[in-house]
Amino acid sequence: MPRKPFSLKAYLALNRDRTGAVPADFLRAERPAGRLLWAHGDSLSRLRALVSVCQRIRQQRPELSVLVTGPDTLVDPGMIRDDLPGENVPEINAFLDHWAPDHCLWASHALRPALLHLASERGCGLTLIDADDREWTTPSARWLPDLAPATLGQFDSILATDESSERRLRRMGVSPENLTLAGPLTEAAVPPDCPIRQHEEMAALLVGRPLWLAARLHPDEVDVILRAHGRASRLAHRLLLFVVPDNPADQAVIAAQVDAAGFRVCHWDAGEMPDENTQIILASGPEELGLWYRLAPLAFIGGSLVPGRQGHDPLEAAALGSAILYGPAVGRHLASYSRLAEAGAARIVKDVDTLSAAVSQLIAPDRAAAMAHAGWDIISAGAAMTDQVVDLVLDRLDRMEAT
Repeated sequence: MPRKPFSLKAYLALNRDRTGAVPADFLRAERPAGRLLWAHGDSLSRLRALVSVCQRIRQQRPELSVLVTGPDTLVDPGMIRDDLPGENVPEINAFLDHWAPDHCLWASHALRPALLHLASERGCGLTLIDADDREWTTPSARWLPDLAPATLGQFDSILATDESSERRLRRMGVSPENLTLAGPLTEAAVPPDCPIRQHEEMAALLVGRPLWLAARLHPDEVDVILRAHGRASRLAHRLLLFVVPDNPADQAVIAAQVDAAGFRVCHWDAGEMPDENTQIILASGPEELGLWYRLAPLAFIGGSLVPGRQGHDPLEAAALGSAILYGPAVGRHLASYSRLAEAGAARIVKDVDTLSAAVSQLIAPDRAAAMAHAGWDIISAGAAMTDQVVDLVLDRLDRMEAT
């Protein structure tokens, strides 16, 4: 094991006897038996991306348990959540004694020297992902030398986002053998599936018709969607809209709004099929979104026109080739929408005027295809980085079990 730099030795000594032992009545979730992967992210967007990476890993290792630390947010139901311990040895030892992680995926520029060093000493593999060109921080005293280089040296592998970040890490003393150029961490999309035969039948039935989708709608958005569809239909007389409520419990309310607007409606879940005169296909809920995304080259993602709501994940639409429209209320998914919008794969709309104008412009096949291609580039970049992390973790677990 390489010798610890003086700065790290001094920091560990200062934190070894600090108060902060875990209270006797402190309760953690029970640690499952078997291997445990620990994932830490410092923001909601990074944590969501990490969770999607861990989901991919568990597809091949379903027996693997996953511990997630980071911002207080919901995680995948099959994963465990905990808070990071304080940066003192008693709390860290209690954390590591309980969870005994086999590998850690760390996605944060806020480094924790004592925690990471003690985890490494116990044989926990450490992988730093999404290492970009931002400053590295540690909670060390100002009089101590910069602890970031010594802490970065604790990682077995570091995945840099670009060449500039890679060069900076080398200047900080990171060994080239531990560095990989992998691109930025982005949330991976797991697109919803649909029966191939059903898709082929519907695609043949609707061939030649301009199509768009309003997915995961909230009842308060329906009026805007219907009015925009009416305006756009004046320019494209065969325009067909798929309306998909987010909550099946809202289907009756939304159906009443659609029927009252006077459109010719096909009630999909009642077993009806569209004909040449159908203007709207109304589904009862999001269960068959895989079909609608594959059919519609343009999709408005709902839950985004209602103030105070959080919107919905746009990546499943991008992964299935839809150009994307969305409102301003996207909350926790803002990073994904911003990335898609910057690439030209998504456009924000705010009201009937902007929505109807966007639909009229983007139902042109070449316009929607250009946006969809830009979205696919974003999805592909994220998938390549995810593949690298998945392969790295699976390889380490295989080697651990072979010894």
